[in-house]
Amino acid sequence: METQTRKKPRFLCLHGFRTSAEILGKQLSRWPEAVLGKLDLVFLDGPYYSRGKSDVEGFFDPPYYEWFQFSQDFQEYYNFEECLAYIEDYMVKHGPFDGLLGFSQGAILSAALPGMQLKGMALTRVPKIKFVIILSGGKFGGIKFGAPKLAINAFSSPLKCPSLHVIGEADFLKEAGTELVEAFEEPLVIHHPKGHTVARLDEKGLKTALSFTETTERQIVVSYVLIS
Repeated sequence: METQTRKKPRFLCLHGFRTSAEILGKQLSRWPEAVLGKLDLVFLDGPYYSRGKSDVEGFFDPPYYEWFQFSQDFQEYYNFEECLAYIEDYMVKHGPFDGLLGFSQGAILSAALPGMQLKGMALTRVPKIKFVIILSGGKFGGIKFGAPKLAINAFSSPLKCPSLHVIGEADFLKEAGTELVEAFEEPLVIHHPKGHTVARLDEKGLKTALSFTETTERQIVVSYVLIS
């Protein structure tokens, strides 16, 4: 019965810095239904109201939120542990979730959480994260970002969960996103010519995204067959 009632992989979606769950939903609406229709997407606002100007002011309406705070050089992080507890509490109350999808700050979090969970540093009360979709992300402890104490070992070994990475050629996080790809085993990567945004998928990108959704669907079916 489980395989009949749970056909779509369920993703918790984490928005970008000083945006919101509603804004990420609107940004993702640029993707075709052929992809979005295969995913059960749940959007969550960050735990903190924006503490400064948002880059999306004038494009999207407030309120705006952030997941945690950081120093100007991205080496010090504040309220990171509280952020993790907030996400885990939501997942406990509204889960289970199969994967994480994130953009920008939400992507940096989404990329680190599977490794942190594996090391027992986060998400210890929820099922294992099986998949991640990373839009304009980066790597804690990499070339651009320092690592919060809890995330120091998040990438100490290759991450085996299926991953889809979307990287913009004009994105200021292009180099960081490319470095992050190398932390995952057999990642799928979509490149687009835009900057730091959720871009529309071209024909090649659509094919890659559909390949990823097919992988998630197969694994979900196998998982529920095994537990049923």
